[in-house]
Amino acid sequence: MLAFADLATSPDFTVTAVDCRDDHRGWTSEEPREDVRLVFVRQGGFRRRVRGVCADLDHTVGYLGLPGEEEQFAHPAGGDRCTSISLTSALWRSLAGEAPRLVGSSVYVQGSLELAHRQLVAAARAADTDYAAVEGLLGLVAEVVRQVVTTTIPDGDPAGAGDRALVAHARGVISDGHPAATGLIPLAQLLDVSPYRLSRAFTRELGVSLTRYRNRVRVARALDRLEGGEPGLAVLAADLGFADQAHLCRTMREHFGHTPTALRRLLA
Repeated sequence: MLAFADLATSPDFTVTAVDCRDDHRGWTSEEPREDVRLVFVRQGGFRRRVRGVCADLDHTVGYLGLPGEEEQFAHPAGGDRCTSISLTSALWRSLAGEAPRLVGSSVYVQGSLELAHRQLVAAARAADTDYAAVEGLLGLVAEVVRQVVTTTIPDGDPAGAGDRALVAHARGVISDGHPAATGLIPLAQLLDVSPYRLSRAFTRELGVSLTRYRNRVRVARALDRLEGGEPGLAVLAADLGFADQAHLCRTMREHFGHTPTALRRLLA
């Protein structure tokens, strides 16, 4: 029996917790899928066979699934718990290239990749899907690409001039409150660059992540509103694009060291 719980969903990716309680040694077949999938095991293990190659999967080895593959699975040791990350083909190509050559589909989950996986799950559960979860996702996928793809992932402008202009443009879009600034992926599409390059450019140029920069802009606006007497935190959170009031409070405490209520008193 399989149980699925979506942790984060967007038009470009989905992060799903999968709880499998099957217990069988024989192979079961799955219908070919059209998405790109990264699967990381949280507990237990299972076997996967694709193109005649079998792999034993556990918390140290995950896998990359590609569109159209005929997969078979077996669970000789009982059930397992996994995180399944589904990507659109377009998002995958923006990181791996238009025609990536793979060395295999198994992914060795070294410590940095395990941490990236768990940070992505934490960001998804914290409800910051459009920026923090996307940046976590991009870093995780980039590490997988380095491991299994023999071509180079797009990585910005070594000279730096292109990245400086890109960051300046992105800052202007965010400052103007353009609709594309509600998410990292639509922002990258507006600027006609890969999400990975945009994310890396911010870290290079400003020393902070794009997520943190965008939140810094939002909490400054929240501070203006509080100073002007804004009474409703739920309304404030909704107006500024936070998931809820709790998300607003966490973010303001992170940046200013105080909750909105405390900041209102200090500003008064």
